[in-house]
Amino acid sequence: MTFATWPLLAAVAWLVVPSSATSAALVGVNYGRVGDNLPPPEAVPRLLASIGVGRARIYDADPGVLHAFANTGVELVIGLPDSCLATMAADPAEALAWARANVQAYLPATKIVAVTVGNEVLTNANDTGFVLARCLVPAMEALHSAFASLGLDRDVAVTTAHSLSVLATPSYPPSAAVFRRELLPYVCPLIAFHAGTRSPFFVNAYPYFAYAQESSGVALEFALLDPDATGFTDPGSGLCYTNLLHSQVDAVYHAILAAGGEAGKLVEVRVSETGWPSAGDPDERGATPENAARYNGNLMQLVAEQKGTPLVPGTPLRAYVFALFNENQKPGPTSERNYGLFKPDGTPVYHLDITVPPDNATAAGGGGDGGSSTPEPDGESSSGYFSITAAAQERRRSQWPWKTEAVVVAHLALASIWWH
Repeated sequence: MTFATWPLLAAVAWLVVPSSATSAALVGVNYGRVGDNLPPPEAVPRLLASIGVGRARIYDADPGVLHAFANTGVELVIGLPDSCLATMAADPAEALAWARANVQAYLPATKIVAVTVGNEVLTNANDTGFVLARCLVPAMEALHSAFASLGLDRDVAVTTAHSLSVLATPSYPPSAAVFRRELLPYVCPLIAFHAGTRSPFFVNAYPYFAYAQESSGVALEFALLDPDATGFTDPGSGLCYTNLLHSQVDAVYHAILAAGGEAGKLVEVRVSETGWPSAGDPDERGATPENAARYNGNLMQLVAEQKGTPLVPGTPLRAYVFALFNENQKPGPTSERNYGLFKPDGTPVYHLDITVPPDNATAAGGGGDGGSSTPEPDGESSSGYFSITAAAQERRRSQWPWKTEAVVVAHLALASIWWH
């Protein structure tokens, strides 16, 4: 993209911004950047706004990205790399310096609401001696203390994201789930930290992985969160499960309660990553655009209902879709490079349209990822949309009559000018 096209891009993107696009929604999107053909960070906030998403998660604290999200209203979760854990755990001054340089310096223009300390640290295959694992909670405590000294601890949560492989058993039945025995020395103080700071427990939950293992016997409809899928009753709790994501999340809740006791009751589980690949290798069954559209569409609808899981029905499920873009430099099987909602040129990978009522609570008030949630008030849903097709023109016409044609024009224009 040339500099000359930027005014046009900004003007076109503005046409499709819903009035509530920058409200904090229960659904967010992971904005990964492991690619050499992705649009510049400045284009991303408007893209998010055009589909009605008010939350994003990145995996670092890149200054260019943080500046790009300034004055957009998007709630941003940023990441502290694994490589920083040991230093931060050993020296509180390092934590304070990092907090000042990577968070305080961008507030309040950039709405940073949480920091993930490392990513899937407890199941890092290279951490054979649990060196990183031992640093995790001390690093989190140091960063939280740094935020407290800066007066930011009520606004910026400290957490970390986990793979489901922290569990010793699969998610069936959820009531039998426990953490792996060798991880308990690190998990128990982590639960106490979350309970004490009221920060969310993040888990990367992928029903696709369970389905892709042919021996698992997981039905496709159950994995895709289809509303009419055949479910099961947990023999331990008596609760009925109609989709695999709820089963996975409640398995984590049960494991937290088993390891944390009373403290575990204060911890909320949120989904930091979930998604479905639109393409894969020949042996990666189910990785198709149709299934990806079904999964993410059903996920959006599930989140939009603002209901909880069978175990915690009063706590609305919150989730971050993985991912915003297909990332062509991600290693591994073909599926790893095909989780995006969008191609790098800004065009949709597949058709997906869903209405997502925004969550009007702020991070400070508990609605964002800066702390525990509070129930949303009853009432009419707002006009927040998650839409990456022009298929909703008729529905949009009744909501925003002056924007109907602009939506179609804008999507075409975004695709045509993105890289020219």
